[in-house]
Amino acid sequence: MSIVGLAEKSQMMNRKDCIIFRSLVIAIMTLLLSGCSVPFLGGYGANNQSLEDFKYHVEEIFRLQNKMSSEVMMLVETDGENKNQVLINAEQHMQKVCADLNEYASRDIDGLSISFFLRQRVEKSAIDCERAALAIKPMLVH
Repeated sequence: MSIVGLAEKSQMMNRKDCIIFRSLVIAIMTLLLSGCSVPFLGGYGANNQSLEDFKYHVEEIFRLQNKMSSEVMMLVETDGENKNQVLINAEQHMQKVCADLNEYASRDIDGLSISFFLRQRVEKSAIDCERAALAIKPMLVH
C-alpha cells in the first residue's frame, strides 16, 4: 500500500472515530439533561433507592410534614401563639427545609413540568425535611 493510500485510510478512520465520539457525547448530554443519569450513579436520594421507592418515600415525607403543619396550626389556634413559640419556630424551620419538596408537589399536582434541578434539590433535601417534621412530633404531645 502506498503512503497516499495509508494517509487516506487513516483520515477515514479519524472521521469514523470523530463521528463515534460525537455520538457518545450527544448521548451522554441527553441522559444528563433528561435526568436519566441518576440510576447510573447509584440510585435516588440519600439512601440510593430505586426510583419507585424514592417516589414513595418522598410522598410519605410530604404527607408527614403536611400532617405536622396541620397539627401545629390546630394547637396554636387552641392554645395561643405565645405559649407555643418554640413549636411555631420548629414548624417554620420545617417549612423552609421542605420548600423544594412542596414546590415539587405543587407543580406535580398542577400538571406543570418539573425541572431536573428541582428534582435534584428534592433528592438532596428529602431526608432533612423528614428529620425536621419528625422533630416536631414529640412537641405536639402535651
